[in-house]
Amino acid sequence: MSGAEEGTQPTEPYPRDLGLEHPTVPLPRDAGSDAALPARPPLPSAPVAVPPPRRRARWPWVLGIVVVVLAAIVVGGEFVARAVVAQQIRSQVITALKLPADQQMDVNVGGIVLPQLVAGRLDDVQLSSKSVAIGPITSAVQVDATGVPIRGGELGSVKGTFRITAAQLEKALTAAAGSTPIEAVTLQGEDVKATGSVKLLGASVPLALSLTPGAEGGELTFTPTSATIGALTLDASDTSSPFAGALKPLFATQKVCIADRLPAGVHLSGLRVDADALVATFSADSAITTDPKLLENGTCPAS
Repeated sequence: MSGAEEGTQPTEPYPRDLGLEHPTVPLPRDAGSDAALPARPPLPSAPVAVPPPRRRARWPWVLGIVVVVLAAIVVGGEFVARAVVAQQIRSQVITALKLPADQQMDVNVGGIVLPQLVAGRLDDVQLSSKSVAIGPITSAVQVDATGVPIRGGELGSVKGTFRITAAQLEKALTAAAGSTPIEAVTLQGEDVKATGSVKLLGASVPLALSLTPGAEGGELTFTPTSATIGALTLDASDTSSPFAGALKPLFATQKVCIADRLPAGVHLSGLRVDADALVATFSADSAITTDPKLLENGTCPAS
C-alpha cells in the first residue's frame, strides 16, 4: 500500500524555476550549529570604581619658596650691614687718630655681622693700611681688635704691628743720630746695620755699626753691639783698646721717638727684624674707647 493510500501527503518536488520574482535562497550548510547563529553582544560588565586623582600637597613648595626668600633677605641684609659697619669704623678711626680724610684703610669684620649687631659687640675687627705716617716714619699698619663695642663700652683687646722698610728707617735714624755719622741703613739677620764715616786722627775712616732693635716707652731703640772702624772691630764691652774712650759715643743707644705721634693709650711692646722690614708691635688700653684722654697724643721723654 502506498503512502497516498495510507492517508499520508505525497511529497511535492521543490520548484526549480520560480523566476526572478521568487529567487532561490540557499540554506546555511549547518543550520543547527552555533556558527550560524548571530553573534551575541557581550554582556555589560559591572562598572569599575576609578579613584579620583590625588592632589599633591603644595605646602612643601610654598615652604621652600619662603625659605629661599628669607635667605635672600638675610644675605642682602648681611651685605649691607657689613658695608655700613666697615664704613663707620673707618670714619671713626680716622677722626680719632686725626688722619687725613682720604687715608687708605681697609676694614674687615669677622663672622656674621647681623647677630653681632644685635648683641652690641663685634667679635673681631681687622684694620690695615699700606701707608700711614707715624712721626718721621711712614709704614704699613695692621690692627686686630676684639670685643669692639657698638653702643659704648671698653674694648676687649687691641694688638697691632707696623712695618718699617730699611729706607724709612734710614731716614729716621739719620735724622735722629745727632753726633753719630749714620749715612745708610740695611737689615741683616736679626740686626740693623748702619754705615757712615768718622774723623780719626784727621782722617775720614769708614764706620759700620751693628744695632739691636728694641722698644722702650714710646721710642724705637737701636743699641750698638759692635763697631767696625776701618779694619778695627770693637765690641761694646771692650775697654782695652786705646781708641775705646774716643769711640765710646759710637756705642750710645740711638732712639727714635714716635710717642708724640701716637695716642697715649697705644703702647709699643717690641721691635724686630722680619726679612726686609723692621716690625714694631703695639697694644692699646681697653679704655681707649671710653677715656678721651687716651686718644690724645702722648709725649716723648725729655732728652
